[in-house]
Amino acid sequence: MIKLICIGKIKEKFLKDAINEYKKRLSKYTKLDIIELPDINYNEIDKVKKEEGKNILKNLKETDNVIILDINGHELSSIELTNKLCDLESMNSNLTFIIGGSYGLSDEVRKRANYSLSFSKLTFPHQLFRVILLEQIYRTYKIRNNENYHK
Repeated sequence: MIKLICIGKIKEKFLKDAINEYKKRLSKYTKLDIIELPDINYNEIDKVKKEEGKNILKNLKETDNVIILDINGHELSSIELTNKLCDLESMNSNLTFIIGGSYGLSDEVRKRANYSLSFSKLTFPHQLFRVILLEQIYRTYKIRNNENYHK
């Protein structure tokens, strides 16, 4: 099972459509659960990260393999990502990806992570990044099943 925990809601229809398309494609391989948590709007960055972190941690099970998306995480090719996810799934079949808010993740969430992943040193809009992440997860299933898609 794949769980995706995200801060903020998707507003644009074209992004919702893309997310729904990848949800449909992934349903052939795994169950997908997307949990959207509210943006916290305080003036203090640390307070925002702490509150969002509490909300994220409430949605984790002790047995979840947690992968945080972080600009300072490991950068992998699609093949390397496939291998990494297979390794993590072999320890526990539940993979939970976390996309934090605009200020990043709290230290508590970082400590809970089993792996830190970066797609690039570039900054992506959080809503668009969900589509990118789902596409890469779909790609990993296509690769591991030797299905034509990833080239």
